[in-house]
Amino acid sequence: SEGDIDLKTPLYEMGVQGIFTRTLDVALLHNRIDLAVHSMKDVPTVLPQGIIQSAVLKRASYKDLFVYKGDKKSVEDALGIVDGQWLVRKETYIQYSISNIQHATFTVATSSIRRKAQWLNRYPSHTLENLRGNVNTRLKKVDESEWNGAIFAAAGLERIDLRPETSIELDWMLPAPAQGAIMVVCRLGDEYAFKACSYFNDEQTALCTKAEKDFLRTLMGGCSTPISALAEIKNDQLVFRGNIFSVDGKQRADVEKKVLTTNAINIGNEAAQELLNNGGQAIADTIPHEAK
Repeated sequence: SEGDIDLKTPLYEMGVQGIFTRTLDVALLHNRIDLAVHSMKDVPTVLPQGIIQSAVLKRASYKDLFVYKGDKKSVEDALGIVDGQWLVRKETYIQYSISNIQHATFTVATSSIRRKAQWLNRYPSHTLENLRGNVNTRLKKVDESEWNGAIFAAAGLERIDLRPETSIELDWMLPAPAQGAIMVVCRLGDEYAFKACSYFNDEQTALCTKAEKDFLRTLMGGCSTPISALAEIKNDQLVFRGNIFSVDGKQRADVEKKVLTTNAINIGNEAAQELLNNGGQAIADTIPHEAK
């Protein structure tokens, strides 16, 4: 895909929806393949004409990881982690971190504008660097660089059994919509392929990721927009959390909703409208039009 070929340009500068999926979709529409398998977070919120979602696999971890270098205690001090717990109050962990010399020079790498915005919101004095490439390449870059570490999707590392021991789950960071999920698509009208995929479709994951994608679409977001969302089913309820940040991380708006799973079909759209009405619109307006 285009996103795999150009490994230097930051994703947020490429500003193109479908850079990781379009090549496969073209092959599908030209009957060169019968199915395409995508990381669902990379799939545009509106599928190309003639292509339909045929299945969503059971979700792996939705979390982001910080893969660090150096002494674990020094890293925890710099990030404000005490006894394995992230300190909650912003002023507390910033004050705690300032006492550590690494705070002023802490450098983190990521290609995601969403991760960058959330990290800068929490750690405004840190430096963020761009990091592209496949998992092995990025891990090698971290090892060879002078960075303190880099942010990865847990699912991407765990699926190929490459999660380093030197990794910390970012429990406070909301994921990209549909992160950790895999989508399978086929051609519209290919009943054989559609039915074949239905046997491994996970209905709960499909419902949660639909809510997250609806949230993203309503906010006019894409890979170049710092929008996060997570829907989880707990007992008979769907719990939805979402947010939007300014690119520099200084502004944020959040939303949280709970509904019965039987009433959850439109929760993503409803949450997005609520967010826009409660500070989100002002932030969305600060994001350049071409980034949406």
